[in-house]
Amino acid sequence: MAAEVTSSSVSYDLGDKLQAFRRNGVREYLVWRVLDREIDWFVLREGRYDRLPLPEGRPAKSETFPGLWLDVPAMLRGDLAAVLAVLQEGVTTAEHRAFVESLRPRS
Repeated sequence: MAAEVTSSSVSYDLGDKLQAFRRNGVREYLVWRVLDREIDWFVLREGRYDRLPLPEGRPAKSETFPGLWLDVPAMLRGDLAAVLAVLQEGVTTAEHRAFVESLRPRS
């Protein structure tokens, strides 16, 4: 997963860089367009990026990293406490625990 915060390089981040990430198999790419007050979340599917729909009233959830949840409205309004609360909720899920367990080396 890759994440970008951008203000003046939007065309680069959503053009050339997006294609470079695609070529290198980056499965998810998140762009916070600060000046536009927008967040774009892309998921690599069948060799191309699809924009992940950002649900209203619910956190956006990573398809690649179970438990990575983002409260997009809170992020855009700068409410760090709400962003962290939703993230904490995500990392306490059974799906996240199973994901973390899958990363542990096996003896």
